[in-house]
Amino acid sequence: MSKKITIVGGHGNVSLRLTRLLTPTNIVKSVIRTLDYQDEIKGLSAEPVVLSLEDSPVSDFSALFEGQDIVYFSAGAGGKGGEERTKKVDYEGALKVFDALEAVQGAKPRLILVSAIDVRDPDKIPAHYNEADIALSQRVRGAIPVYMHWKYEADKNLVKRDTFKWTILRPAGLTNNPGTGTAAIGRTHLGSITRDDVAKALALLADREDAAGLALDMVAGDSPIEQSLDAAIKRGETDFLG
Repeated sequence: MSKKITIVGGHGNVSLRLTRLLTPTNIVKSVIRTLDYQDEIKGLSAEPVVLSLEDSPVSDFSALFEGQDIVYFSAGAGGKGGEERTKKVDYEGALKVFDALEAVQGAKPRLILVSAIDVRDPDKIPAHYNEADIALSQRVRGAIPVYMHWKYEADKNLVKRDTFKWTILRPAGLTNNPGTGTAAIGRTHLGSITRDDVAKALALLADREDAAGLALDMVAGDSPIEQSLDAAIKRGETDFLG
């Protein structure tokens, strides 16, 4: 059945791939911060909507979300603008979307949020991590500490909310390699994953209301994405450990 979907952060590399997968069978709106991107969005058969996570009020997002079935949040500062902008987009922008969803009158859209693997309290090391995972985690946290901190604060805020349904996808380090159509999803080890494969998992989540309340890690693996995602959802274990 066709769904009404809004993608916040619509010009991101994953979002563009996701839009291409969704538009053949769904009605898609893509939130962009400048008209410079509108032709590209229209070329993917989606409707561009210009709003700013930094400057537009909550009410504008809430009005946009009225009547929608799903909202994807796949926005981020991308390391541009330093710590202040990272906080403004990755944390405050995310909370603005959460607040807007809560303000929707009547049926509220489901939120599918793109976060990152290993986003957690730095003092809580997952029990399944091996020495290689811990070493990689330390390297990444040392390289992008501000990003990891504000993603954690946003996710920590989201998991406490219960007025709308949400799912978090937590992909590993992203690559532009061609998608493989396979992955390991759920409590797994650290690594990398292609943007193509992340977009495919996000598209599949549009039909998985039973993933509500779950945060799911995703890395490259050998199982077809559909099977790996289904198994992770059926296990019912969240990968956000606080």
